[in-house]
Amino acid sequence: MSLFQTKSIESLQTEAAGDHSLRRVLTATNLVSLGIGAIIGAGIFVFTGQTAANNAGPAIVISFIISGVSCIFAGLCYAEFASMIPIAGSAYTYAYATMGEFLAWIIGWDLILEYLFTAPSVAVGCSGLIVAFLKDVFGFAIPPVLTGAPVGYVNDHYVLTGNIVNLPAVAIIGLLSVLLILGVKESANFNNVMVITKVSVILVCIGFGAWFVFTHLDVAIANWTPFIPENTGKFGQFGWSGILKGAGVIFFAYIGFDAVSTSAQEAKNPQRDLPRGIMGSLIICTVIFILFSALLTGMVKYTTLNNDAPVVNALLAVGAPGWLRYVVEIAAIMGLCSVCLVMLMGQPRIFFSMAKDGLLPQVFTKVHPRFKTPYVTQSLTGVLAMIIAGVLPLQLLGELVNIGTLFAFIIVSVAIIVLRRTRPDLPRPFRTPWVPVLPIVGAAVCFAQMCGLPGDTWLRLVIWMVIGLFIYFFYSRKRSKLSLASR
Repeated sequence: MSLFQTKSIESLQTEAAGDHSLRRVLTATNLVSLGIGAIIGAGIFVFTGQTAANNAGPAIVISFIISGVSCIFAGLCYAEFASMIPIAGSAYTYAYATMGEFLAWIIGWDLILEYLFTAPSVAVGCSGLIVAFLKDVFGFAIPPVLTGAPVGYVNDHYVLTGNIVNLPAVAIIGLLSVLLILGVKESANFNNVMVITKVSVILVCIGFGAWFVFTHLDVAIANWTPFIPENTGKFGQFGWSGILKGAGVIFFAYIGFDAVSTSAQEAKNPQRDLPRGIMGSLIICTVIFILFSALLTGMVKYTTLNNDAPVVNALLAVGAPGWLRYVVEIAAIMGLCSVCLVMLMGQPRIFFSMAKDGLLPQVFTKVHPRFKTPYVTQSLTGVLAMIIAGVLPLQLLGELVNIGTLFAFIIVSVAIIVLRRTRPDLPRPFRTPWVPVLPIVGAAVCFAQMCGLPGDTWLRLVIWMVIGLFIYFFYSRKRSKLSLASR
């Protein structure tokens, strides 16, 4: 069998229409909420301030625009695919239909990297907020050896920290995994509550920030000046290179909208609702990020934002009510939990799709007879994520997530161009505009952001891919259903 043999779009559409193993219960509102739940988290509450202080200054607004544009371009490509091929599997399934099994495996293996490390990275961030909140509000201090990773990453070197395990991070993933096994509708309802809470708090913060800026316009103008701080002489420290590096760093804030497409087989009307879920969540979050970052750097000088709670400290510095601090902390915790929930939901569905094609063991296709969820892969994902969250540091996890996601976005953008040329006759309920210009620009912006990541991160991506190639050629290719059918 050719490495680049594709699955027909028609067979995938038939499979989507006839597969009732997963329960179709998600509406357009659920999908938009899932997207917002996956996007708004640590990026807005922590990375916004830190990236402004270290890389972009007030021009963090431009960094958010660059990252937002690249995600919207990729999102438009995802939306076209999702409307045509409403199957769990996201970019993996799209690549299988356009560029063949080998590239599908590459992107599927890359998505495993993205989802498997996103949930732990978010859980680790959430762990820090929970520990601080318990200490500030209740005076309860969890021993440090139970709240930190035993492995640290300092000055590009691994070190032993003396900690035992990040217990709160492990507990978060364990509880959310159990919820996901119990049912996708129940998980979606829980996510809706968290999304409503955190978005409400963010809107309150935006409202207070807008009031402060407009009533203290001279202070805001002084804080915004210079809007693009002069470069220090080192790439990535302010100036336009700082804006570009800032875009790569805060790209983490946008990760998650593609998780909407992994829920395709659980959407009631996927052809109509998946594009709405993807683009709706992206546009809403982009507007929120831009407003939030502009007001944050207007309230206080960007140089004061390099701390673990930049939003809370900025609000307190300008005289916000004391209770708002605790409300923001609760919203941040709920925000990170909802991101973790959606990421843990996406990963098993990648396993599920790859196993249905024969590329992974068939046990991964098992669906719980009562809850109608992929409980085997959900359990495996939960266990692996708990181990990763318990032992690895946040910085290392975040960089791996960014490069994996950017690579996936490039593949999807290129795949749209390929499919438009090879199958122009296919019905497309949603069409990506300005093809091939828009996908090319989107892929180029994503690649530029990849180039801003450290060389060690690229090395880890290569090592991960080499492991994946070994598995593909010595296991998956021999058991591929497409390969067996062609013999």
